[in-house]
Amino acid sequence: MNWRGLFTREWRVMMRNRAGVLNPMAFMFLAVMLFAVGSPLQDESRAQYGGAVLWLIVLLTNMLSLDALFRRDYDNGVLEQMICSAQAPFLVVLMRVFVQWLGSGLLITLLAPLLCLFLGLPNSAIPTTMLALLCGTPALSLLGAVGAAITVGFSRGGILLGLLVLPLFLPVLVFGASAINTAIVGDGSSAQLFWLAFISMVALTIGPFATTQGLKISLQMQ
Repeated sequence: MNWRGLFTREWRVMMRNRAGVLNPMAFMFLAVMLFAVGSPLQDESRAQYGGAVLWLIVLLTNMLSLDALFRRDYDNGVLEQMICSAQAPFLVVLMRVFVQWLGSGLLITLLAPLLCLFLGLPNSAIPTTMLALLCGTPALSLLGAVGAAITVGFSRGGILLGLLVLPLFLPVLVFGASAINTAIVGDGSSAQLFWLAFISMVALTIGPFATTQGLKISLQMQ
């Protein structure tokens, strides 16, 4: 099966399981609204923490979508056939992660102006926020998929998934929040955006292969 066929298959699977996309998005907006309503800070002070809060919510939202990345196919026995029968298993994994990113990272990037409005971030920081999310969220999906592959066979994989991937997410959180903060004060954010893109490129290089090996280990432990 070529990459177009793989993309079509994964896209149809995601469309049939829209709750896997809508539920994390609903959690994200609920978390943002709770912060916006419950924060006692003024708009000027809230903007100082808005970037870090935004990225923290993005991390948690991404983890919700990653927990079900391979679990359905694992429970149905489809995952074993998909990995063992494919000529290039890493390509299957890469396409699955790419479609997951379309329904999480890219969607969050497109919704960034609305999120910035709720979090009290200035309009001048919106372009940098969108660029930071566009550069950083692929790393969240690629690195998170490794943890999802390792924990797919555990009944309470969500807790283990958090313990595994949160340390890997910290550099993205640091550079992402720093990029937004520097944009708010009017400084350049090119260095932070570069590092976010670099982390995503490294994750793209090793992530699909590590995820494939993690799935094989999980299947052998059945």
